[in-house]
Amino acid sequence: MIRYPYNLLMLALVPLLRRRLAKRGLVESGYLVAVEERFGHYPDVVQGGFVWVHAVSLGETRAAAVLIARLRTKLPGMRLLLTHGTATGRAEGKKLLQPGDVQVWQPWDTMGTTQRFLAHFKPRIGLLIETEIWPNLTAECQLAGVPLVLVNARMSEKSLKDSMNLSWLSRPAFAALTTSWAQTQADAQRLAALGAPVGGVFGNLKFDAEINTEQLELGRAWRQAFGRPVVLFASSREGEEQALLEILASFRPLEREERVDEAINLEASTIQWLIVPRHPQRFNEVAELIESHGFRVMRRSSWIDGPPTLEETADSTSVPTIWLGDSLGEMALYYGLADLALLGGSFEPLGGQNLIEAAACACPVVMGRHTYNFAEAAELAEAAGAAGRVAQLTEAVKVAQALVSNPAAREAMVSAATEFSNAHRGALEKTVEAVLALLGEQGVDAV
Repeated sequence: MIRYPYNLLMLALVPLLRRRLAKRGLVESGYLVAVEERFGHYPDVVQGGFVWVHAVSLGETRAAAVLIARLRTKLPGMRLLLTHGTATGRAEGKKLLQPGDVQVWQPWDTMGTTQRFLAHFKPRIGLLIETEIWPNLTAECQLAGVPLVLVNARMSEKSLKDSMNLSWLSRPAFAALTTSWAQTQADAQRLAALGAPVGGVFGNLKFDAEINTEQLELGRAWRQAFGRPVVLFASSREGEEQALLEILASFRPLEREERVDEAINLEASTIQWLIVPRHPQRFNEVAELIESHGFRVMRRSSWIDGPPTLEETADSTSVPTIWLGDSLGEMALYYGLADLALLGGSFEPLGGQNLIEAAACACPVVMGRHTYNFAEAAELAEAAGAAGRVAQLTEAVKVAQALVSNPAAREAMVSAATEFSNAHRGALEKTVEAVLALLGEQGVDAV
């Protein structure tokens, strides 16, 4: 059996995984919680029959939230088994639990661990959000008769090539799925090329996600009260903050007679910059990076009734200040606070981040070249006028300056973002109906 060599490798990696979790736990204590769950050991006896949803990290958990909420209305009394691979995903997922639900770590992909996981929880169905395919997990679900579905499925061209290089392992894993429901036709074609059964193209669940309107309105109120344009670097990744700070550090006060490009620099230096790193374990690292480039840093965690005023932001030594968004679960607030956002992960070859939440918050986006992880959403947003694309981060800074200085142009992007967001809803109902069909349930609307 082709899984045996792979299984031996995964067993051999267990000590390395334990060391890695211990190391990560020094920065994020969530990784030290219930470590034995990852290896199929659970302290409590449970009754089976769960609807199992696997959302590996923060983004997938937020996508899963809208699906879970809708399934509860259709399946009164539903018991949820929610699994994750990251501490941020688990922390976000905890908010979704109700009495009778269970939350545990994703089982490490050995035969023994996945068998113990399935025997313990006996799920009725497994819903894997977006990209999570593991050879032993899919094979053991097939053997146990547990329908396993890749929901909101996406597959980039890069991921397809990587998987094809390991086709002896990846093709059986994808083929073992019961079905997959793709975000786009291109995703469906790539999944099919790997042997996955494709049951439909439903769109992206993230368009149906409910935005935290309280956060959004609070952010907008703070922006209006602040009195200076705010540009957000949303979900920035390693290397991108460094590049932005180098650009900003090059801005200097200029003499009255200045060239056009120098005037642009002067204007850009009066923008209030807000950096929100993608990974919380990097908050302190980014704070130190900001200070090392000669800026003062003001962290969201230190704000009391909102961001500092202009007077508080500009200290007596005129040291420019960068705001650092060092909180979790507040992206709606940050998008509301910003006049526009630069899309993290797109200015280095990292595949970009999801811009759907920005559009739902009516926040215009400027992105770089590298959006292959969210290719269709990025292309559609650009075509709709909700986002602009540039080749380099230096261009993004200039575009940001131009937009915040041109209210009419910015408002046109705001309107386009709202229309774009509303036009692509609908994946949720298709997905829920397909889940009910697999379960043999008609479903009811809870009163």
